[in-house]
Amino acid sequence: MSTPLTPSVLFVCVHNAGRSQMGAAFLTHLAGDKVQVRSAGSAPADAVNPAAVEAMREVGIDISTETPKVLTVEAVQSSDVVITMGCGDACPYFPGKQYLDWKLDDPAGQGAEAVRPIRNEIERRIRSLLAELDIEVAP
Repeated sequence: MSTPLTPSVLFVCVHNAGRSQMGAAFLTHLAGDKVQVRSAGSAPADAVNPAAVEAMREVGIDISTETPKVLTVEAVQSSDVVITMGCGDACPYFPGKQYLDWKLDDPAGQGAEAVRPIRNEIERRIRSLLAELDIEVAP
């Protein structure tokens, strides 16, 4: 478990190839080392969605070297906040964690044009989360 001064956030979606990768990247980009960030998937893909990579590159964030990771019980246990993005019942539940379920369209199989609105909504929610956690956004 992280110290209270550094909250830990886990982003989870099915393939850990789009939504959760974008969420983790935005949080890391905006909060720096003020938050410990993880992402995982209940059924990880082989690679990050190229449309998500392109959409994030457009806003100056490179996720091209990220790799989808499998969701583990340990990742959930060591996180303060667990943000699910369509993983359904595959996410383990532990009392004392803050769970947020962000209903977002799945970018799988879509082009960058379809991913942009999803990316923008994720960024909006990340900024809101940072305000709730009382964490100052990096310039």
